[in-house]
Amino acid sequence: MSKEIASELKQVFDWIDKNQEEFIADLQTLVQQPSVSAQNLGLFECADLLQKMMKNDGLPCDKYELPGGPPVILGDVPSSKNPKKLMCYAHYDVQPPEPLDKWIFPPFSATRSEGRIWGRGATDNKSGVLSFMKAVKAWKAIADDLPVSIKFMFEGEEEVGSTHLGPFVRDNPDLFRCDAAHCLDGGMNLSVPVPEIDLGLKSILYVELIAHGAKSDVHSLNAPLVPQPAWELVRALNTLVDENRHILIEGWYDGLWQLGEEEIAQLKDKVCRVDVDAMKEDFGIKEFALGRDNFEAMKARSYEPTCNIAGLTAGYQGPGDKTIVPCEASAKIDFRLPPLIDASKALGKLKKHLAEHGFSDIEVRSVLGDDIEPPYKISVKEDISQAVIEAAELVYGYPPIVNGVSAEGTILRHVWMPTVLTGFAQPDCNLHAPNESVSISTYIQGIKFAAAIMWAYGKM
Repeated sequence: MSKEIASELKQVFDWIDKNQEEFIADLQTLVQQPSVSAQNLGLFECADLLQKMMKNDGLPCDKYELPGGPPVILGDVPSSKNPKKLMCYAHYDVQPPEPLDKWIFPPFSATRSEGRIWGRGATDNKSGVLSFMKAVKAWKAIADDLPVSIKFMFEGEEEVGSTHLGPFVRDNPDLFRCDAAHCLDGGMNLSVPVPEIDLGLKSILYVELIAHGAKSDVHSLNAPLVPQPAWELVRALNTLVDENRHILIEGWYDGLWQLGEEEIAQLKDKVCRVDVDAMKEDFGIKEFALGRDNFEAMKARSYEPTCNIAGLTAGYQGPGDKTIVPCEASAKIDFRLPPLIDASKALGKLKKHLAEHGFSDIEVRSVLGDDIEPPYKISVKEDISQAVIEAAELVYGYPPIVNGVSAEGTILRHVWMPTVLTGFAQPDCNLHAPNESVSISTYIQGIKFAAAIMWAYGKM
């Protein structure tokens, strides 16, 4: 049952409802500007547009050029009654739109149809960017003040790993210091119409293993004479995990987060409320891997280290036959590292493991470089955790689903603050796929969610 909404907050919600056509038009304008970080397409133009839109809304902001990368937009909006500062993080870059022939509407048309805005970035994450902006505009319109001081932080490389953001934060920490942070880049639960709230992250160590052979592909008649990179790679991969997916690299589990009563209670609540059968159906499976029951499966999703082969390539892949010994074989692997595994040491442990097992000739490339985001975890008792939970219940009518960890965090490597990932992406929004869209009602509700988080955190 929904909680009673405070009078001041209800006025803000009513103002948002009355001005939703403006918010819809602004989202269409922002989506119509391409900003594909993987293709270096339109990023600077999008940053300029976003800065212009913020100033049109009366929101102070500055654009900071990053050496080698697109700009970061920062803006401080003080509260006269509450000096606590809440960072509102979002990103204006989007995924590539390909394959283009799969789109119902052109990917940057921002077409309004069937109660939705269709276009790349409509959900991820341009509606999140505008939700923060419009929530602040609503508070200023109703109260001429904010319930808490706000720091806007919008970046343009989230979809490619925030490559240039980390060094900029490291060199300019004072620009980013806040009492807490949150992000509206997450989504709604698949089976329960409430936001998911993530109180931490699994870090990602993404590597490419490359086995080399002859200087070029060789006729397979000569297989006895030359190295066989594909087999070499297969044997190396087979040393990384056992049949139960336990990672065999020495010391990999050192410092692993040990679950307490708080985390176990969150997992039990999730299992009771989430339709796990619908989750299995969505995956197209009959049971979870390794025959895990629902509790153990949800526990593994949040807290288990993983070694996943994301791509495997060797030799000829076309139609018909081609009898060759390929000169190279490669595997793309993502390791998910939960708290408190030391991400900075994980790459070294992998290289040592391969060398000790006779695979020192296999090249190891860290796709994301050496500046790996660390995993982190905060308590549900933190003010920002409680504020987001309360705001979600006020806006959506029911308590949200609280997860232990998920993924976000470049800033936290250099400037620590308790951070929560949440959001309002509906399950059918086609995130990262053709025909991405956002439900207009979901978008307007997301603006209210952002406004309610500011209100709830301000009174903590």
